Amino acid sequence: MLKRLISLMAALLLIVTITVAQPPKGPANPNAKYGAGATAPGAVDASKLPGLLKNDTGKLAVKIQAKVLDVCPKKGCWMKLQVNDSTTAFVKMKDYGFFVPLDIKGRTIVLDGVAYQHVTSVAEQRHYAEDAKKPQAEIDAITEPLKEYRYTASGILVLQ
Repeated sequence: MLKRLISLMAALLLIVTITVAQPPKGPANPNAKYGAGATAPGAVDASKLPGLLKNDTGKLAVKIQAKVLDVCPKKGCWMKLQVNDSTTAFVKMKDYGFFVPLDIKGRTIVLDGVAYQHVTSVAEQRHYAEDAKKPQAEIDAITEPLKEYRYTASGILVLQ
């Protein structure tokens, strides 16, 4: 009886995990909102992030506008944003509480949340490269920690 109960609970947990861990249905159309949502007024261009953060190690609540360069192809749980021609920002969703559609890649969005600088370990970089289905040679070439801009999004609005 106990084995049956444990098996039932494990199956239920698996079903809930599979159901919850999916990107939203439908396309990322203009005016679509995710998480707590966001509004466009007051958003600063992502290119301002380096100046806003300078060499600070703290977190800054800021609303930004940026183009999405990449998105987690598994379930839309992270994104890479264009900051400028040579810099990106890595975005995670607050408390892993929402995901974005996979077709958000290439769209311009507004994000409400917190920006900060972060040193990403080799292991974490490799994990995200595996999520993005990068070639093994590219994954193996990751050998140094990476200082990068990070953003924790509480809400997102698709502009275009």
